[in-house]
Amino acid sequence: FLLSLKLENETKGKLQKQICQVVLDHFEKQYTVELGDTWASVRDVLTYPLCWQYAVLLNKFSQSAELENTLHVKGYHPAFQGPLPYRPASLNCYIRRTPGRFPAQKHQAGKLKEYYLLNAASLLPVLALEVKDGEDVLDLCAAPGGKSVAMLQCAYPGQFHCNEYDDLRSRWLNQTIESFIPDPLINLITVSKLDGRQIGDLKPELYDKVLVDAPCSNDRSWLFSSDIHQAMLRLTQRKQLCSLQFHLLRSAIKALRPGGSLVYSTCTLSKAENGDVINRILNSCSNVMPVDISEMAKAVSQEFTFFSGTQQHELLVLPEKGRAWGPMYVAKLKKM
Repeated sequence: FLLSLKLENETKGKLQKQICQVVLDHFEKQYTVELGDTWASVRDVLTYPLCWQYAVLLNKFSQSAELENTLHVKGYHPAFQGPLPYRPASLNCYIRRTPGRFPAQKHQAGKLKEYYLLNAASLLPVLALEVKDGEDVLDLCAAPGGKSVAMLQCAYPGQFHCNEYDDLRSRWLNQTIESFIPDPLINLITVSKLDGRQIGDLKPELYDKVLVDAPCSNDRSWLFSSDIHQAMLRLTQRKQLCSLQFHLLRSAIKALRPGGSLVYSTCTLSKAENGDVINRILNSCSNVMPVDISEMAKAVSQEFTFFSGTQQHELLVLPEKGRAWGPMYVAKLKKM
């Protein structure tokens, strides 16, 4: 009995992970100011992984009626049922109210996976970008590849350029694309390892749509940094992220054709990396204007909780119990 109790506690400990107090204290100071009263309930979700939820994005290139039946039996239902401005019928994602994770599929060479597990809020940048058939698309910071896969569920781009500067993450991206995209379509995809800050100069005005899912301080994973020195280093480097994000956005704007659209996203609550970066871009680039995405936010308000202090061209998903999606910041711009 004592042995089974010990094993149970160890399992629970693994599931609950270890919170990094240094990071939590830092977030506490910052987000109490930025989010006010809502921070307490957001913190309760972020610090308790047992209440986290995972969405199941179906792969249209490897469809299975059996999988959909299993999802229904397990209490999943289709996400995004409201009248969205853009929601291709081929984009199918399932969610459920209760916490837990559907079993992941292992990577097998030559075999396509049937689904991708993700935070449902990760699909909002894809819905905001509104990729159409034949458009040339750039995913500037593409790894691990979930948003690239989601965009390819929506439309068949003319050319699709996935870029990832980090070597390890680039290998991860390649594996994701191999796991989800079949041969004829894979030939339309270019995977590169360029510095995203230079792509605008290397490929000026080449794309109709650009997604900048920027490197950011990932609030969920940072809270569970097991190495205290790494956590301290991350918090020190955090101040430099907004400069990197600004330069990635400047590069993305150069890479966009006039009339093209850009979506910027992060998985942090930090105002410095979100609204402040977008405001700096709008103040320094006279050839871009904000695009209203409030209709999209309204259409998915059943599934997500949004922070009320944002403007019409941006949204911030706040995790709460039963809707533990996010954090996810999304902003949309258009090049004149």
